[in-house]
Amino acid sequence: MRILSWNIQWGRGADGRVDLERTLAAIRAAGEFDLICLQEVACNFPGLPGGAREDEPAFFARAFPRHEAAFVAALDVPDGEGGRARFGNLVLSSLPLGQLLRHQLPSPADPAVPSMSRACLEAMVLTAAGWMRVMTTHLEYYSVRQREAQAGALRALQLEAALLAARPPAKGKESSPAFAAHPRPASAVLCGDFNCEPGSPAYALLQQPMPGGLPGWRDAWQLLHHGQPHSPTVGLHGADWPDRAYCCDFFFVSDDLTPRLRAVQVLTETDASDHQPVVLELAA
Repeated sequence: MRILSWNIQWGRGADGRVDLERTLAAIRAAGEFDLICLQEVACNFPGLPGGAREDEPAFFARAFPRHEAAFVAALDVPDGEGGRARFGNLVLSSLPLGQLLRHQLPSPADPAVPSMSRACLEAMVLTAAGWMRVMTTHLEYYSVRQREAQAGALRALQLEAALLAARPPAKGKESSPAFAAHPRPASAVLCGDFNCEPGSPAYALLQQPMPGGLPGWRDAWQLLHHGQPHSPTVGLHGADWPDRAYCCDFFFVSDDLTPRLRAVQVLTETDASDHQPVVLELAA
């Protein structure tokens, strides 16, 4: 099972040009993926440098017709012309999708710095080994307070799912199909742009152990590379940001999935974004 995670910067490469075909070519060159998780995906959003208000969720849905597309708009605002401008995270899955949950992440007041709304898309995915959750997100860049609150919320979502999975099934019948039970297992993968570095407070908060031995989040890179520094995921190709190379894009897995980890790799060659794609491989 292969999963790609990539902050595509709305298709804007290190050269400042928006070229979705270049983004698409980089994904296809990396091979076949069961799931493709993209951050900074725009739809009809004016003012993005180099952009022309492209409908990017629709573009990628057409490009991968064998994948089902699911989008969450972290930011959904008027476009100034009577329409809506949206900016968020996209999942493309060749595996069957169950319930989709769209979580708006907390943004505690921090007026000293700019910030924007953030979200996490949680998809139930039917794999060869059964149901699994795949979550993709993009945390706050400027506000440390908001970023740490968002990391805490992602930890809370994992705890919530683990507690629900450990609970015995409810007895009795509910008349409305809206109350029907849907799988939401503890087994999960969390990926995206976390806008923090290894060892930072948000990174540590996310991985705090869960009560009662329930499966919490673990950094897949550290599990597979045994303490080696993370490969940089930004600052490699001369984009106007950042001014140094470091890692802020991660895959986290729930504790129960650690025996299935096979590889995690940063794809360093492409300059189609200011971030690099990251690939996770799990045994079936």
